[in-house]
Amino acid sequence: MSVLPLVFTSGWASGINAYAVVLLLGVFGATGLSDEVPESLQRPEVLVVAGVLFLCEAVADKIPYVDSVWDTVHTVIRPVSGAVVGALLAGQSGSLPDLAAGAIGGSTALASHAVKAGTRMAVNTSPEPFSNVILSFAEDLGVGGIVTFAMFNPQAAAIIAGALLLTGLIVLYFLVSRIRRFLRRRAQRREEKRLAARTGWPPG
Repeated sequence: MSVLPLVFTSGWASGINAYAVVLLLGVFGATGLSDEVPESLQRPEVLVVAGVLFLCEAVADKIPYVDSVWDTVHTVIRPVSGAVVGALLAGQSGSLPDLAAGAIGGSTALASHAVKAGTRMAVNTSPEPFSNVILSFAEDLGVGGIVTFAMFNPQAAAIIAGALLLTGLIVLYFLVSRIRRFLRRRAQRREEKRLAARTGWPPG
């Protein structure tokens, strides 16, 4: 059976939480629940590092503005992780060239990362902090649920992941204008503060 659906789903999930994907796949492989997971993802040190980084992300992802900084740092990490995981899965299965799997996993992760980062920027325009926490929990549960589902029904999981990605891209398209307005207002406020501070300085 082709590993393509699992590569696509893991790529989508990596764009949202790469550490959760590595941790879940590693656990599924180490416990014998799946033969699709390569041994390199099952190594104890990989699971420990992924678990620690997952906990770090679980905290940072729920703090307004800190989540956007975290997303910026992971603009490269998540797509690379999606590409590496995709290539490893393909190498384990042998039903898809590693390079093609890496390209699919990486590009899908980049797209879902863009949706996540853009959505968080839009959410951060809201003055209350609760929406960040709710959205973060929803993302964690979604990644965990769909990756788990993909272990047992990869085709259906890939369809769900594709639908979520398409929906997210559409929503992001309509959020772009809101994000731009927010960035313009913030830049204007900074300029006003700078001018106010300059005029408040003593002469000479």
